[in-house]
Amino acid sequence: MAMVQSMQDVNSYRDLNWEGSLSDYLHIVDKNPKVARTAFQRVFDLILTYGTEEFTEYKKKITRYKFFEDPFENGKDAVFGLDVHLMKLLNAFKAAARQYGTEKRILLLHGPVGSAKSTVVRLIKKGIEAYSKTPDGALYSYAWLKNDLDDTRGIFGTANEIRCPMHEEPLRLIPLELREKMLGHINKNLSEAEKIILEGDLCPACRYIYKELLLCYKGDWAKTMEHIKVRRIILSEKDRIGIGTFQPKDEKNQDSTELTGDINYRKIAEYGSDSDPRAFNFDGEFNIANRGLIEFIEVLKLDVAFLYDLLGASQEHKIKPKKFSQTDIDEVIIGHTNEAEFKRFQSNEYMEALRDRTVRIDLPYITKLHEEIKIYEKDYKQGRIRGKHIAPHTLEMAAMWAVLTRLEEPKKANLTLMQKLKLYDGKSLPGFTEDNVKELRKEATREGLEGISPRYIQDKISNALVGEMGAGCINPFMVLNELESGLRHHSLLKNDEQRKRFAELLAVVKEEYEDTVKNEVQRAISADEEAITRLCSNYIDNVKAYTQKERVKNKYTGQDEEPDERLMRSIEEKIDIPESRKDDFRREIMNYIGALAIEGKQFNYRMNERLHKALELKLFEDQKDSIKLTSLVSSVVDKDTQEKIDVVKSRLIKNYGYCEVCATDMLNFVASIFARGDIKERGHN
Repeated sequence: MAMVQSMQDVNSYRDLNWEGSLSDYLHIVDKNPKVARTAFQRVFDLILTYGTEEFTEYKKKITRYKFFEDPFENGKDAVFGLDVHLMKLLNAFKAAARQYGTEKRILLLHGPVGSAKSTVVRLIKKGIEAYSKTPDGALYSYAWLKNDLDDTRGIFGTANEIRCPMHEEPLRLIPLELREKMLGHINKNLSEAEKIILEGDLCPACRYIYKELLLCYKGDWAKTMEHIKVRRIILSEKDRIGIGTFQPKDEKNQDSTELTGDINYRKIAEYGSDSDPRAFNFDGEFNIANRGLIEFIEVLKLDVAFLYDLLGASQEHKIKPKKFSQTDIDEVIIGHTNEAEFKRFQSNEYMEALRDRTVRIDLPYITKLHEEIKIYEKDYKQGRIRGKHIAPHTLEMAAMWAVLTRLEEPKKANLTLMQKLKLYDGKSLPGFTEDNVKELRKEATREGLEGISPRYIQDKISNALVGEMGAGCINPFMVLNELESGLRHHSLLKNDEQRKRFAELLAVVKEEYEDTVKNEVQRAISADEEAITRLCSNYIDNVKAYTQKERVKNKYTGQDEEPDERLMRSIEEKIDIPESRKDDFRREIMNYIGALAIEGKQFNYRMNERLHKALELKLFEDQKDSIKLTSLVSSVVDKDTQEKIDVVKSRLIKNYGYCEVCATDMLNFVASIFARGDIKERGHN
């Protein structure tokens, strides 16, 4: 008990539950006008609070908003690989915050199932809840107090305090005719972006009490305001303050009162009429979301009658509660929809008005491999999975297949789908520049809007994790097999042709895996990165001298010598560069290094995949005689070979994250490939 008591922050509680008079509040506004921001201004500022970082992609400056990394729950709802699309969403918020017209639109997040639409909205909701608890994000509303009023008119009924049901901004209590002057005073030192905007009138209930009190005090506004208690409010979805969610139900159980509130029949007896605003519950989702955000789940599945409510709410910022005049609201309206519903919406000519008032933000599937991998690394990180080890490349291969299913076949004849995936992932391929990648993206208009969703991948990884196979470790083949067997019953596949294509892509991924692990074993055998770096540096020195028709300084003798043609060819032959094309290849490498230097970047052999592979193969060839891996598949392994294999295994465990089980499995797998003679080096053995 004492421990809990000692941890409680009473001062913070007092701050969050601050109460005062209207005059106190006007002092707060004077010091910090931000408390009276509109909902759009608040959401925009919230996202900027967490900072940004910039990077260049295809010669275009991209801003990444750290807010979408989910700083609230340690990355639980982090959104990956959608920076360009989230920038568009932020631009919409920015334009709306500055009243450029977007504030009168419905923001519609559109994308295939499982593309993080709900996650983005959930993050914003979490964000505004947390922001409203900070001094920067503080906001206020008010309540009417009976005080010692001789309430002969029955304004308060049996209540001593009536809170504004729509959590309205206290500045709305200032008469319309005086607002302009007051806003001029508040905004006099603020920049254009920070200026406070005050529109709209009081809600019907507050308007009624305001008018009645004004009548009581014969028009004395100051005396009327003595009945006002301003209080700080904390936005909360659970408490239904400032955050609303609406989702479609069947037509019989759904009516517009869910959005705009309903009559309180118990209070009709107290106030005598169903058109008395005090006998009405302003607790529809639009009402309670005032000052914050309302989310429409699957908005286009809503009945047409609801969509009309949306039209007024977005365009005019007004809603129409039953039996009352239009009521002003100030909230961000954000909906999301999947691909099928959106197509139907586009082809429906009766929906023109809504289409016109909608700002569509596409949230497609991720098409960059390293970003897709982050999703699964987040879900299956060390510590979350107990009792099972996930072999290296397992998540990567699953992610690779998911991304491949989302890509359109390239129109260029000399480019495979796997090469396209690598280009998108930032790897370089000979003959392809950033401009080419940009063109590839432009010609594929539906990319990322179809394919396999991350949910399917997560389900199948989970299946593999709880499966009986694997002796405490799951490897890529187990997951790929799960993915393949699941395809037979996958409900979202359109036809057998698509099913067949996806199955074929699994074979492409398996080939890539073979190459990856072969390289890894080669690297483990050829020991260290330093050796490759040395070899690369040696090769580049020679190529540079060759292309510039210069001589190379021998580091040992200090003599200038002709470039080492034998060394250069021994590397180039590893990736089938013919003698007649060697000059082109060498020039291409030098041009690439030159282009990097102009951008202030330094060349690393990993940046050029072909050269990287050639260097590894060369190094492997130089060292291959020291170990006979193929002997693993034979029944007899001599002691000397076994010791060398154990060294390779321990390097795999230490440097590449394998466990004893998956390192053994992988070495056996690679040995079987070597034994099959799949790589040409074996031919020289």
